[in-house]
Amino acid sequence: MDRDALPAAGTPGDRHVLRFTVPLGRPEEDVWPAVADRGGLASWLAAVDVLEPRLGGAVVLRGLDEPGGPAVSGTVTAWDVERVAEYSLRGDAGRLRFHLEPGEHGDRDATVLRVTHTFEGPDHLRRARLAAWPARFHHLATAL
Repeated sequence: MDRDALPAAGTPGDRHVLRFTVPLGRPEEDVWPAVADRGGLASWLAAVDVLEPRLGGAVVLRGLDEPGGPAVSGTVTAWDVERVAEYSLRGDAGRLRFHLEPGEHGDRDATVLRVTHTFEGPDHLRRARLAAWPARFHHLATAL
């Protein structure tokens, strides 16, 4: 899976934007819970203390950058059921956006997951997060 995730990074100043395109061999209805509910996110990304699945809802993730790490709270800033979930988190955790599309050539038995992680911080944080995402995508594919 790691080689299938295609990263793109833009770094205007201390603001970083990591973009990934992740092809998954599962239909969108199987992938949506992995990015939009407590159990799904916990299976591959981070422990979820709170998730109110609606625009403006609260979200609290724990261990996003390190297992057992501190909780980071925020808000659901985009919510289009079965297509887009976006979480804006406080501090340097930034914004996580998950966008689901049908697989290549409109294949409904597969999904293209587009992930955008936007945050501010020093370049070593960008490098660490860029290195962490492929393992997360491997965990996602395994969890599905």
